[in-house]
Amino acid sequence: MQQYVIIAKDGTDEKALDRRLEVRSKHLEGARQLKAANNFVIGGAMLNDEGKMCGSVMIVQFETKEEFDHWYANEPYILGGVWKAIEVKPFKVADV
Repeated sequence: MQQYVIIAKDGTDEKALDRRLEVRSKHLEGARQLKAANNFVIGGAMLNDEGKMCGSVMIVQFETKEEFDHWYANEPYILGGVWKAIEVKPFKVADV
């Protein structure tokens, strides 16, 4: 499977945290579905200096680029305008 690391920063406007919280349950449910299908490797929220969520890091894996693209196009944090700066890179988890 091809693995990807997603490093996504939330918006910095005053409504950014509200947008995140509004779709967070959908995002987490999607992550649970990915995990059940063996597509979710690890992930979590990045925190700012005040300990508030300000972005995300995820490592996911898919058999095909098309499967990844379908997930990416339907990710609630993207559709909900939560993630504003997104980096996606091919990745390989170390076998240690």
